Amino acid sequence: MHIGEVATRTELSLRSLRHWEEVGLLRPSGRTDGGFRLYTEADVEKILVIRRMKPLGFSLEQMKDVMDDLEVLEAPGASATDRADVRTRLAEIRGEATERRVALVRQLEMADEFIALIDAQAD
Repeated sequence: MHIGEVATRTELSLRSLRHWEEVGLLRPSGRTDGGFRLYTEADVEKILVIRRMKPLGFSLEQMKDVMDDLEVLEAPGASATDRADVRTRLAEIRGEATERRVALVRQLEMADEFIALIDAQAD
């Protein structure tokens, strides 16, 4: 599928998808003869993983590392040592994601408190 369809399906901008390619975070699986990007369903799944990490405030480098680690787990020829190392790194990033989620929940609670305060003043 072309970049426009991927952007629509993933609710991301064309600019974001192009930027992610420029920085090496994600590469489309192919190109047309005219040079247009072509994405597969597997590419869309990878984009959705990245999109889910983005609100948690992970850096592009951290996201790239996670994507690289996930590829190792999917690679049939990956060694047991490589898989174990990846699982350790992913456990660490999961812990960090959990901490960041807790912080986001607290921010939402504060936003709700603020909205309630404004609502109380408006009555």
